[in-house]
Amino acid sequence: MNASRKRGQNFIREADPEAPLVLDFYSWVLISDDRAIVVDTGMDPAKAARHGHTHLLSPVDGLAQLGVDAALVDTLILTHAHYDHLGYLDAFPRARFYMQAEEMAYVTGPWMEKPWFRRAYEPDEIARLVTLLHADRLTLHGREAQIADGVSVHWVGGHCAGQEIVRVRTARGWVVLASDALHYYEEYERGVPFAVVFNASDMIAGHDLIRALADSDDHVLPAHDPRLAALYPAEAENILRLDVAPDHTGARKILHSSAAQVV
Repeated sequence: MNASRKRGQNFIREADPEAPLVLDFYSWVLISDDRAIVVDTGMDPAKAARHGHTHLLSPVDGLAQLGVDAALVDTLILTHAHYDHLGYLDAFPRARFYMQAEEMAYVTGPWMEKPWFRRAYEPDEIARLVTLLHADRLTLHGREAQIADGVSVHWVGGHCAGQEIVRVRTARGWVVLASDALHYYEEYERGVPFAVVFNASDMIAGHDLIRALADSDDHVLPAHDPRLAALYPAEAENILRLDVAPDHTGARKILHSSAAQVV
């Protein structure tokens, strides 16, 4: 999934607001010898079309290419409840879902009276979360929780009230799936907030927690940065392998090309 956007849509007080900056959309799967844990479920194609996004690959099809049957997945982490992360909940009929309790309070509480805060949520998907809660399939946990050996979740807030990040132990060390705590590496590098924000101070403070939990900046993975495709090898079309070290040579080529296009 990706979308053509301008820098002014992504960054507050952007110096070059009309310059293009593509927004990519990712979901993740953590695969070990004995199980697969899915992190977020992508975007419903109909909602993607309505919001002007180009649908590239269903996460269910992507999982199948990796040998993971969505119907058999038993653990699914929801980093927050924006529409681009909840698109395929019903494709995981056996899964127990995990989400911050603060996010559920946020999406069902008085902040949703304000159009600014509800604009990235879809009412039918929030209703689906309530249904999963009443079916005993949604665990609403505290700010930090251990999901499995080597997999923990940590509240950062900022982008929304219940935004969390995921810390994962891999063969190359501790990796942080920053989800929408970082849409782009640029936020982290420049210390600036993304434009869709609930609490800007929490968003900036989240950068420090990401750094504390990751083994290095090379172990941090944003949720929407096209630079990922230049840094990491393709496992298949539109599927990246992220448990290997990034290749910064390829990223420099992409950045140089983008700068030339902007000029």
